Amino acid sequence: MIEKKHITDRFIKYVTINTESDPDNPSFPSSENQWDLAKVLVKELTDIGMEDVTLDENCYIMATLPSNIENKVPTIGFVAHMDTSPDFSGKNVKPQIVENYQGNDIILNEEKNIILSPDYFEDLLQYKGQTIITTNGTTLLGADDKAGITEIVTAMEYLIQHPEIKHGKIRICFTPDEEVGKGAHKFDVNKFDAEWAYTMDGSQIGELEYENFNAASAIVTISGKIVHPGYAKGKMINSLHIANEFIASLPPEEVPEKTTDYEGFFHLHNMKGSVEKTVLEYIIRDHDLDLFEQRKYLMQRIAFDFNEKLEQDLIEVDIKNQYFNMKEKIVPVMHIVDLVEEVMKEAKITPIIKPIRGGTDGSQLSFKGLPCPNIFAGGHNFHGRFEYVPVESMIKATEVIVGIAQKVAKKFT
Repeated sequence: MIEKKHITDRFIKYVTINTESDPDNPSFPSSENQWDLAKVLVKELTDIGMEDVTLDENCYIMATLPSNIENKVPTIGFVAHMDTSPDFSGKNVKPQIVENYQGNDIILNEEKNIILSPDYFEDLLQYKGQTIITTNGTTLLGADDKAGITEIVTAMEYLIQHPEIKHGKIRICFTPDEEVGKGAHKFDVNKFDAEWAYTMDGSQIGELEYENFNAASAIVTISGKIVHPGYAKGKMINSLHIANEFIASLPPEEVPEKTTDYEGFFHLHNMKGSVEKTVLEYIIRDHDLDLFEQRKYLMQRIAFDFNEKLEQDLIEVDIKNQYFNMKEKIVPVMHIVDLVEEVMKEAKITPIIKPIRGGTDGSQLSFKGLPCPNIFAGGHNFHGRFEYVPVESMIKATEVIVGIAQKVAKKFT
């Protein structure tokens, strides 16, 4: 149905445009280079025949595929994000194409001895005989979420080229800054005007997700007092030592590398300090709202207890909520998930319905009134040098989008 070379070429065109977002810039978009991909996409959407193609002042692209049936059916949407994660470089991406993969080690960079191995990344073995696109070991790939963009554009193009496939009105949107948590902040749900939508932002083939973490950030600031170390007894307060005790006071097993499925965690992802001042940056995650609130309380309680013991207010904890579990917004409209499950099974894809150990634009959109489950885009090992995507998974994701359009037209006619 979908030509392999066509979807590969489109994907490579997108990932070679640097769109790394900037967590320290409050502007929209947070990096100017996101406009580069946005402009390419606007032209491409126009060229393939999409209507109402718009690019707003905040770098959100929206476009319409009009209905080709007489009966009125629900308007649905598909969403993906243009930025790549600032966790790893997205500049000068040089994709490598591995044809007919045979389950062997893939040398990403011979000079630096960087190897993508199924001994460590076992999921590779399920793609024997397929075409895999990898990095060259020095950057991320950008399948998160340029695979999703590729699939949405290709599906819209296919539907335009095959008017015999009946569908209702379809809206699409490509957002900036999802990777820095702002992707849905300025998403105009009223302008989008769909009854529900799907983010194409999942990982391996078959993933279908309607639960995600409740999420918060926590900045722990610890104040100390610097005194000449030769005369420090009874006077110096070393914030680094207090920081070490604070870290050790949190449950040691409740960290990302030791948790899975519905288990929540505290993740220390950055720390910077000196004797005088240390700052710890955490993210707090849990699927269960009550446990999520308990985690936030625990951090505040540890700080309070330390300050009591030290008889000084040396520790401050600033916690900000980021997003919430979209499950409560999706369960009342579970038919939008059931519909995708049917489409996947008809396409001979085994649905993998599981909670997202993260968040998507769909979480915030669901709370803004646009129910928005998440569908696989096909990539693996996001945010790093070992990221890869099988071309066949992108083709299957494209087929799922087309299948959803058909299914909605049939079910609601």
